[in-house]
This record gives sequence, C-alpha cells and structure tokens, in this order.
Amino acid sequence: MTVQIRPAKTSDIKAIRKIVDANVSGGRLLSKETVTLYETVQEFTVAELDGEIVGCGALHVLWEDLAEVRTVAVVDKMRGKGVGNAIIEKIVTKAKEIGVARIYCLTFETDFFARNGFEVIEGTPVSPDVYQQLLRSYDEGVAEFLDLERVKPNTLGNTRMLRIL
Repeated sequence: MTVQIRPAKTSDIKAIRKIVDANVSGGRLLSKETVTLYETVQEFTVAELDGEIVGCGALHVLWEDLAEVRTVAVVDKMRGKGVGNAIIEKIVTKAKEIGVARIYCLTFETDFFARNGFEVIEGTPVSPDVYQQLLRSYDEGVAEFLDLERVKPNTLGNTRMLRIL
C-alpha cells in the first residue's frame, strides 16, 4: 500500500467535498462551501491510494511568515495509518519552500497536531500592525484566527496551535 501525497487538482474537489462532509458530521471540521474548495484548490494537498483520494489538507498563507493549516482530514478506513502525518509533512515542506516560518491551526484534534510538532498557544501570534492589516481580509478563517466576535459561534471551542518551522 503506497499512498501518494500530491497537490490537489480541480478533479479532486468532489472527493475532497465527501471527506470534508464526513468529518463535519463528526465535529472534526467546519463545513466549507464547494465554491470555496474550488477557489482554494491550489492550497490543497491530497493523499491518493489506488486512484482514490483518501485524505486532504490545505495551507492558507495569512502573512509574510504565517500560514494556517486547514481542512486536514482522512477517510475513516485510513485513520491511524500515517496518512494525516504525511499530509502535514507535505504542507510543512510547502510552507518552508514559500518562505513561511510559522504555521498554526484551529483544531479539535489536539493530540494529532501535537504529534506533528504543534503546541497550544493563547491569543493571536501577530503584531498589532499585522492584526490591523488582517482585519481587512474577507476570509472567514482569518476572522476565526483573529478571534472576532462575529465568528465565535462557529469556533465551538477549538484550540489554537502553532508550529515553528
């Protein structure tokens, strides 16, 4: 069994949609609109096994040195087999290649991310000037990162974690 970790293609979005939906009902992920998945396909990495997409994850750059790991999920039959870890490592490699020094996540899966080098943090790890710039973003994930009041009902108590690269 060799799982290939590769950049996502638009043809992978239907499979990513199914993986996301399966993890929304279990409370692991927040839902995303299909149009958002297509708009951000270039951010996604997928895990493929025998022609089937079995996992996904995305890297969303917020600032010069900071990006978010988003939408990391694996199909149930592949959980616990290292697929999620491989996706994270590919995302970390990509982050380093483009010059990102820190990656963070908002997660309910703290044990998984801790095993992958993330540590729990409090607050928003950016300077006040960068915070003010990020307030101009239309991205809901950025609003969650900034802990804005309008997204509090969506965060459901998830944990902020950070990995220094």
